[in-house]
Amino acid sequence: MLAIKSPQTYYHQPGIRANTGEYIAPLSKHIAIITTPNAWKAVNPELETSLQQHGIEYNVDFLAGECTEAAIAEHTATVNAQGATLVLGIGGGRVLDTAKGVGNRLEGVAIVTFPTVAATCAAWSPITIIYNAAGGHESSQPLTKMPALVLVDSEIIARSDARFLKAGIVDALAKWYEFRPYQQKNRDSLALNLKVQAARFAVDTFIEFGQQAVEDNQQQKVTPALIKVIDANIAVAGMANSMRDDFPAPGVAHALHNRMTHQPELHHWLHGEKVGYGLLLQSILENNGGEPEAELLALLKQFGAPLQLPPLSGNREETLQTMAQEVKFSAQNKARLPFTLSPATILQALKATERAD
Repeated sequence: MLAIKSPQTYYHQPGIRANTGEYIAPLSKHIAIITTPNAWKAVNPELETSLQQHGIEYNVDFLAGECTEAAIAEHTATVNAQGATLVLGIGGGRVLDTAKGVGNRLEGVAIVTFPTVAATCAAWSPITIIYNAAGGHESSQPLTKMPALVLVDSEIIARSDARFLKAGIVDALAKWYEFRPYQQKNRDSLALNLKVQAARFAVDTFIEFGQQAVEDNQQQKVTPALIKVIDANIAVAGMANSMRDDFPAPGVAHALHNRMTHQPELHHWLHGEKVGYGLLLQSILENNGGEPEAELLALLKQFGAPLQLPPLSGNREETLQTMAQEVKFSAQNKARLPFTLSPATILQALKATERAD
């Protein structure tokens, strides 16, 4: 069995915000927009003008806080009351996950995602990540309905802080390093092999074009390098996540990330930054507590991933022990890994980063 859950169409074009109405009009003439004040400002006035030119009625609602069950329920009720037949999410990961979660719950309502940063593959990914109000990870909910369109405007992303692009690079890097170990115990999984190949394409893109893309982003210039890296962050990483079969391959670094979201001192770290630290821990785990893989470490340094934890409240040793004990990963999936993932080995890896220069 091979299942591929992906958006119907991915459009990436500088200035596409001015043509949004053209793409949405065939799908709906009455839409609900979920966004944030900053994201809404970033795409306008061009996007609103385009919607108006194509006779599209729209309501704008701002997401306050995280993508929580309560937020999805609230926006679902609002969209339902408005009678909209399409929900358009404009913003970063929490907005896009909320929009996907809302559209997924409403029959006859299409989903369109418009990322304003390239910090994750949320615009494409076949899941909605649910957090609590404090930003702690609660669940990853599979979608039964995927976006009809993903609209990417590299002019908007070029104007965003390059920190987001770097975090997206690290988050996309994770796919290769997380999926690859599973091949040691199962080389016959078609989905796994396809996931690994797609993920490696992203890594190769970052090695060749990543540094140039970051520099171009810092100068707010749309260039071929930046376009390639945006596509790798959103589409290629999303595609790697979209393939499934009967052999689960959950990411270790993402499982470590999920526990980190419950640590208040790390709330200022972006998703990809937490995943990057998780990758460092995973590499130490793969090497039985030894040195992390040199290529990975170089890439993490290049793209600004944190390599040590900041000061933690309370007794640091006890906090590290609690973090290690509370990482959630099923015994069935642990058995598929070629290395030991346990509270003891995770704690060992955490302590190894404490000693790093």
